Amino acid sequence: MLYPGFVSESPTFPRPGFYEFFCGGGMARVGLGAAWRCLFANDYDPRKALSYVDNWGERDLRRGDIAALTSADLPGAADLAWASFPCQDLSLAGAGAGLSGARSGAFWGFHALMRELTREGRAPKIIALENVLGALTSKGGADFTALCRALDGLGYRFGALTIDAAHFLPQSRPRLFLVALGDDFCPPEHLTAPAPRAAFAAPALRRAAARLPPSLAERWIWWRLPEPPRANLALVDCLDDDPEDAPWHAAEETRAFLAAMSKASLRDLAAARARGARQVGALFRRTRPDGAGGAKVSAEARFDGLAGCLRTPAGGSSRQFLIEVEGEATRSRLIGAREAARLMGLPESYRLPARRNDAYRLLGDGVAAPVVRYLSDHLLLPLLAAPSRAARQRLRARRA
Repeated sequence: MLYPGFVSESPTFPRPGFYEFFCGGGMARVGLGAAWRCLFANDYDPRKALSYVDNWGERDLRRGDIAALTSADLPGAADLAWASFPCQDLSLAGAGAGLSGARSGAFWGFHALMRELTREGRAPKIIALENVLGALTSKGGADFTALCRALDGLGYRFGALTIDAAHFLPQSRPRLFLVALGDDFCPPEHLTAPAPRAAFAAPALRRAAARLPPSLAERWIWWRLPEPPRANLALVDCLDDDPEDAPWHAAEETRAFLAAMSKASLRDLAAARARGARQVGALFRRTRPDGAGGAKVSAEARFDGLAGCLRTPAGGSSRQFLIEVEGEATRSRLIGAREAARLMGLPESYRLPARRNDAYRLLGDGVAAPVVRYLSDHLLLPLLAAPSRAARQRLRARRA
């Protein structure tokens, strides 16, 4: 059964086409929606590929290492190449290998494919890269400069936005989106701005852009988008009463969480209890070396209606829990897989892996679908209307 957002191609009304690299379960495809048609998708992970096939079918998917692909594997000419390349070596929780790391370095396989397409005259009009905010500061900012230089070398102008999924969903998930437009096209004036807008330019992005060398700074674009919406959901709206895959903990396990809480979290917990009515918060358990060969466990809770950033089961703060209080009554449990899917903006019809940890891994590595939809509606699709420089020159000639 294919994901219900799938729309068959119509020769009368062709839709723009896209390639989706590092596709996971196709969450960028969910966000792009029926306005786009997928020409090709690729992921290395066999379990994620199974989820992709379960939701979209296998026609568009090629599983395997992106470094082993060639331009001959890519059909047609895409309007957009989307790449949510691995973040582990760029993340603040990672080991700091950056773009030279075995995982985040997979970007260079993507770059090689784009270079081949450029040589063949099949370069996508738009390239969109998505990653964690750590990409802005990795290697003291050198990795971000390397990304910009790579896009410049392919013949693209570029700009970046930082967007938090919390504008759309009850999950705090800030991410970097680097959007590049081919040199042959002129961005419409209403999509560019002389200076960054606070809603889309975290201080780290402003500093990273300011560090670019003059040759790259000349290629930089501050994209102009409308103010992001306010999420109309709270964490509690995404939860089930008693999910089968996330039963409530025994009382002693909840007490262990409380004993590990920071002073600030205990104050927030006391304030939630004082409200009397049922309150549900997100709870993180962190395990860190204690410097003596052992491990120290700490817990932090938030009651602001948001979940923290979902991560994979291998992440440093990967396991996210819920804590429910009503007066003095307190209980806790894991976030269920379907609940996590809602926090990523996936519809109920989206098929998740049967194993909970496989679902966590798929979702923690994914991109929030409503953020992709927002970018598509307000930047990517409008950019496709950008006239080529040759077309502008012909128009000027006619007017003259």
